[in-house]
Amino acid sequence: MKLIECVPNFSEGRDLAVVREIRDAIAAVDGVSVLHVTADASHNRSVITFVAPYEFAVDAAFAGIRVARERIDLTRHQGVHPRIGAADVVPFIPLDGATMVDCVALARALGKRVGRELSIPVYLYERAATRPSRENLADVRQGGFEGLQQDIVTNQERVPDFGPRELHPTAGAVAIGARPFLVAFNVYLGGTEELPIAKQVAKAVRTSSGGLPGIKALGLEVDGQAQVSMNLVDIAQTPLSTAFEAVRSEAAARGAEVTWSEIIGLVPEQAMFETAAKHLRLREPIEGHVLERRILGGRQEEHTLRGYLAAVGNAEPVPGGGSVAAYVGALAAGLTKMVSNITLGGDRYADVHFVMVQVREEADSIATRLLQLSARDAEAYAAVISAYALPQDSDAEFKTRRWAVQDALLTAARIPLEVARLCVRIAELAGTTAEHGNTNAITDSGTAAVLAEAACQAASFNVRVNVKALRNIDGTQDLIHDVETCLVAVATLTTRVTTLVQQAL
Repeated sequence: MKLIECVPNFSEGRDLAVVREIRDAIAAVDGVSVLHVTADASHNRSVITFVAPYEFAVDAAFAGIRVARERIDLTRHQGVHPRIGAADVVPFIPLDGATMVDCVALARALGKRVGRELSIPVYLYERAATRPSRENLADVRQGGFEGLQQDIVTNQERVPDFGPRELHPTAGAVAIGARPFLVAFNVYLGGTEELPIAKQVAKAVRTSSGGLPGIKALGLEVDGQAQVSMNLVDIAQTPLSTAFEAVRSEAAARGAEVTWSEIIGLVPEQAMFETAAKHLRLREPIEGHVLERRILGGRQEEHTLRGYLAAVGNAEPVPGGGSVAAYVGALAAGLTKMVSNITLGGDRYADVHFVMVQVREEADSIATRLLQLSARDAEAYAAVISAYALPQDSDAEFKTRRWAVQDALLTAARIPLEVARLCVRIAELAGTTAEHGNTNAITDSGTAAVLAEAACQAASFNVRVNVKALRNIDGTQDLIHDVETCLVAVATLTTRVTTLVQQAL
């Protein structure tokens, strides 16, 4: 199942009854889980975080936008945060099983529907943008609701992607997009007298002014306090701790001090772990020291592994070798992720921090995919058995059975081929960790590469046996060629990794 996160921002943070109506409309859609609601009276803005299966994400976002159109009047709205609409910003973020391409498709589907059914002009932004000038949300919102009223009519650059070429009289316009995970983080510097410094600090740290990568920042007055309001759009490049320290340092250089900070919405636990680890100057990953995580993880892993071993060892043919190959590949990916985590945070390896973050994220993604393929391989084998069991007494039944068998065998061959390709990539990542990662874990990189090669070889057996059963159907030899290419590549990569390991021992 593809899982999508959506974090719509609405221009209402004072009337909590309206915020609840919007939240309830979103939550009423099948499969939707509302995870968090933040309402800020000073910004007069609320942020609702929900997750939904791909199929229901547009319906949920549309439900919230529709209520916002009915209940929020921008002609009477006042707040310090920039806005162009009642439903101001609606971003889709890919989670488990989903891609950025999926989120772009959702943004466009929602934009088309909002423009057609609600008569609200829509601007697509970030990864969903139809032109470079709309990739940056700040550019889309330039001038705010009041400035856009005239611009949308007279300026060709402000023609919406969907909907009428005029603002909705009370609901304005809406920016709908697709983007990676974002952390909204605010740092306060004291009273209003520090507002000029807050604006200077925001300019110093934001990417567009030559500051830190992946940061958007503004200096604002909120509840009589000076605030540096930031969006961290790439916490792999600029973690929370780095952003906070940059603001603290820039403020101190101008004679101001940080009083407190706040996170708006939700953040991945890894972001908080990295912040704590850096503050404490830990030399090893903090995750392994979190009691609740170890207890829960141990229970889940014991249950999952014991159940899987029992299923493999029973008298049934599934799960069999193909499923086990994918599982072993997932273990190889897990080891690779472990080495990258051990490397992260150490001063000795600061120059490869970004590389290790990329390795960790890709290894985790591959492990998840291989576990999915492990289950799918068992399902594919069951489908083959079911196809062979179809009746074939008449010519029509014979043809139906033949096509069903061919289709099932093709699926059963393509799944282990994908496993083999992913194992090649694992071996590549293991090579990266062996060469650049923590030297104390180089044998783990070697183990990951060896497991990846074994899983690839095992997967190739399943490709071949299913292709053999297809009896030279057109295109099947391409599958053999592809898996043989994988075998050559993984063997070469594994040899390189094991040579590095031997040299280190």
